[in-house]
Amino acid sequence: MLEIRGLKKTYPGGIEALKGVSLKVSPGVFGLLGPNGAGKTTLMKILATLLEPDEGHIAVGGVDFVGRKMAARRMLGYLPQEFGLYPSLTAEQTLAYFARLKGVADGRERALLVGALLERVNLAHARRQTVGGFSGGMRQRLGIAQALIGQPRLIIVDEPTAGLDPEERNRFHNLLSEIAGDDTVVLLSTHIVSDVSTLCGALAVMRRGEIVASDTPRAALERLAGAVWEGAVPREQLAALKGRLDVMSTSLFEGRVRVKVLSRAGRPGEEFVLATPTLEDYYFSLISHAGSVN
Repeated sequence: MLEIRGLKKTYPGGIEALKGVSLKVSPGVFGLLGPNGAGKTTLMKILATLLEPDEGHIAVGGVDFVGRKMAARRMLGYLPQEFGLYPSLTAEQTLAYFARLKGVADGRERALLVGALLERVNLAHARRQTVGGFSGGMRQRLGIAQALIGQPRLIIVDEPTAGLDPEERNRFHNLLSEIAGDDTVVLLSTHIVSDVSTLCGALAVMRRGEIVASDTPRAALERLAGAVWEGAVPREQLAALKGRLDVMSTSLFEGRVRVKVLSRAGRPGEEFVLATPTLEDYYFSLISHAGSVN
């Protein structure tokens, strides 16, 4: 169990990145959704003990992650958004380097560990290939391999599929689902809603440094039942529509604007039909305006 209570962080200049974030996360894959600037990366860095909070408490399995950083790091695996690699090193050299950093001093033990990790992330065939020639997906799988060193209780993954093609994204999804165990929390921070809908048994949405909702995907969709409407309108009518309706999202479709709106009072106009809610609708309903889906 990951427990976060009252986490606050203000940067120089008065920028409030976190405004009292509280969450309880059970083992499994947990999705943290939010737009750029919501505070997700700040939260990830604090959880990874790379940034000091101004206030608040973090614990995993009873271990204080704020007051006992060395103990916390032994329980952590971290794949940051910008994961740097030495391009001239091979995959096995890279993992051996990280294993030494994490305290695996015995050479034979380290070699066995590296081999097992490469097998687990399906990179054994590329063990002697330099990582400078890896695809984006291969680099991310290698990043997960280093995060698994030490059998961590908390694995933090920050925007892992940004820039990956659909095939690589699917492989990465499969890998993340495999590593989440009965006593392991995988915290997936992303702005890609499909990653969360595919992988996560629970999720939270961040906006402007706050948690604005925490739910299971099923419960999130149930909250929107009968309230999402969709229609196509001419572009010149969009501004007026936004003035009178709760518009969640818009997209172009055959030269017209396809609009999704939130309305619990029934059909908002003749041009609208009832739509089946998606997790993306839930997300947009929370971040596109100050209202709530509750």
